[in-house]
Amino acid sequence: MPAIRRIAYLNSQYPAISHTFIEREVTALRDQGWQIDTFSVRPCPPQQAISAAMRAELSSTAVLLADKAVLARAVAEMAAHHPDVLSWAAGQAARVGDRTVRAKIWQGFYLAEAVLLHQWMRERGLRHVHAHMANVSADVVRLATMMGERIDGPGSWSWSLTVHGYAEFQYVDQWDIPAKVRQARGVAAISDFTRSQLMRLVGPEQWDKIEVVRMAVDPDRFAPPPAARNHDGPVRLITVGRLVPLKGFPILVEAVSLLQSRGIAVQVRIIGDGEERADLQHRIDQAGLQGLVELVGPVGQDDLPAHYHWADVFVLPSFIEGLPVVLMEAMATELPAVASGITGIPELVVDQVNGLLVRPGRADQLADAIAQLAADQSLRTRMGQAGRRSILAEFTPRTTGPAMTAFLDRVIPG
Repeated sequence: MPAIRRIAYLNSQYPAISHTFIEREVTALRDQGWQIDTFSVRPCPPQQAISAAMRAELSSTAVLLADKAVLARAVAEMAAHHPDVLSWAAGQAARVGDRTVRAKIWQGFYLAEAVLLHQWMRERGLRHVHAHMANVSADVVRLATMMGERIDGPGSWSWSLTVHGYAEFQYVDQWDIPAKVRQARGVAAISDFTRSQLMRLVGPEQWDKIEVVRMAVDPDRFAPPPAARNHDGPVRLITVGRLVPLKGFPILVEAVSLLQSRGIAVQVRIIGDGEERADLQHRIDQAGLQGLVELVGPVGQDDLPAHYHWADVFVLPSFIEGLPVVLMEAMATELPAVASGITGIPELVVDQVNGLLVRPGRADQLADAIAQLAADQSLRTRMGQAGRRSILAEFTPRTTGPAMTAFLDRVIPG
C-alpha cells in the first residue's frame, strides 16, 4: 500500500444529478480505506440535491466559487509570497485552449480557482488530486499541481484524470486533451473505446499510463423488482438522461409513432431535464402521443429504482455516449436494453444476449427491436437476467473500487 492514502477530488460541480457515478466512486474508495476530500468549482444548488447521498456530499464539499472574496485573497497571497510562480502559471494558462479573448479570460478564472485549490490542499496536507472529465476541473487541477511543484520541487504534487469519452473527443484542441494525457500522472478511461481514442491522440510511450477503470452501480439499490414484471396492458419503456441533442430522444418519439401505426401498444417514461424539453414535448404533442410518452423530469437516486421496476424495457437511442451509468442501473434491475451500438456501449450490451443493439438515428430499427421484445416476455426475462449478470461481473463497487485503488496506488508517488 502507498504511504499516501488521502487525496483530493475536484469536479466542475459536485455533487450533481448527472454525475452520481462520481459519488459511487468516492464511496467505493472510502470503503477501500482512502480519505477523500471533495472539492467543486461551482456550487450545487441545494434544490438539486435530491438524494440522501447528494445531500451528504453537498455538506462536506468545499466550493471554489462559493465566496469571491476568499478567491481574491488567495490570489493576493500567492502574488505576495510567490509572484514568480503566479506569473509563470499565468503564462501556462494563456498558452492553452482557444485563441479567442473570451477563452483567455476564462483561463484567467481557472488560474484563480487553481490558486485557491492549491491553498486549500496545502492547508490540508493534500498533494494529489483526481478530476473527472478533461474540461474545467482538469484545467484547474493541472494548474494547481504545477504551482505546487514550482514551490515544493518536481514530483512533490501530482494529478490524475478520468476521461469519459464523447465530450473530450468533440473538443480535443479546445480542452488541450493530448497535453493533459501527457501531463497527468495517470489517466483512467471508463471503456476500452475511450482508451483507444486517447491512444490515437498521444504517442505509444504514453499508452501504459491510460488504464480502463469502469464506472459502477450499487446492485443492492438497483436490484430486480420484488415481483416479476408481469402485467397486462402496453409494454412499458423507460429511458433516463439529459434532454440534450446527443441523447437522440426525438428518435424514440418517432419509433413510438411507428409502433403505434403497427398496432403495438407501448407506454414510455423519459426521465431527465434539459434544454430540449420544450421541443421534445412539442414533438410528442404533434405526434398525438400525449398520455403514451411522459416527460417525468429529474428523479433522484433514491426514487429511480421504482421507475426501473415499473418498466419492461430500457431504451437508449443516443447518437454518442461514453458508457452510460443509467444503462448499468437499468440492467442491474434486470431490464433488457435496446441501445445504439456506438462507442463503449457494446462493451456492456451484447446483442441478442442481454439486449439488442441498433444503428444510431434509425427510428425504424429502434421500433423493430422494441417490437421484438414487446412480443416475447420470456425473451425479456432471459435478457434481463443476463444483463444483471453482466453488471455483477464488472460494474459494481466490488470490482471497480479495487480497480480504482490499484490505479491510484500506481500513479501516486510513494
